Amino acid sequence: GTRRRATMQNARNAMPNASVVSAALQTLVYGGAASYGLYNSLFNVEGGHRAIVYNRFVGVKDKVYAEGTHFMIPWVERPYVYDVRARAHQVNSQSGSRDLQMVNISIRVLTRPDASKLPEVYRTLGMDFNERVLPSVIHETVKSVVAQHNASELITKREQVSLSIRHLLKQRAAQFNMVLDDVSLTALTFGREYTAAIESKQVAQQEAERAKFVVDKARQDKLSAVIQAEGEAKSAKLIGEAIANNPAFLTLRKIEAARAIAQTMANSNNRVMLSADSLLLNLQDDKPADKK
Repeated sequence: GTRRRATMQNARNAMPNASVVSAALQTLVYGGAASYGLYNSLFNVEGGHRAIVYNRFVGVKDKVYAEGTHFMIPWVERPYVYDVRARAHQVNSQSGSRDLQMVNISIRVLTRPDASKLPEVYRTLGMDFNERVLPSVIHETVKSVVAQHNASELITKREQVSLSIRHLLKQRAAQFNMVLDDVSLTALTFGREYTAAIESKQVAQQEAERAKFVVDKARQDKLSAVIQAEGEAKSAKLIGEAIANNPAFLTLRKIEAARAIAQTMANSNNRVMLSADSLLLNLQDDKPADKK
């Protein structure tokens, strides 16, 4: 019995004190809660982003948080991070021109939220503000501008149309606290009937230009023939006057013709015997044999 009581006493001494266990448990619980609370009281804002904070008691706070690490109250506040870098959006719109032609326009816009107005953007549009605003605003603006021009003007005045769309889009986007950095028309097409009409008109214009060219060429050929005839007549007149005024002119022409014939015969592989008459070398006129 004595040994048994001694063993039980030793076991009691080996067990930790209840107060020590309680203190350890409290430290562990409080330390874990503090670590968890500290972890959830921090949030990061990456580069090119801005954040706002929603408070369960006061709603969306007006402060905009820049890049970096920030504090918040755990379980009471919740951050919402916005990407404030410009993003490209492609929107296709179909509208009617002033002459009732259907026009398909593709527009590419670079848009971003106004970083200073993010609390208002969240209150009115939420996080998916681009999908809520851009399609309707672009369709409305394109229809308004295209309706002011004829289909042909949309081609000849494309730059002016693009500037008008850009100006109106920036005004409309500003009403929703959005910034448009660039607006460009990437495609402009018309209905099948109007496209066929344009092609027919171009073919007719090309045929008219071709007919005009043929007429001009005929006129120029006629004028060239007249000028050539006048030149030949004047040349013949001058030659006749030269022969009449100076008989030696005819002799000079005979010498030139004989030289050309001799050059041709010299370059030929055939050997041909020609008389002086054939070479036009009978330069002296025949004289009468008897003198009176």
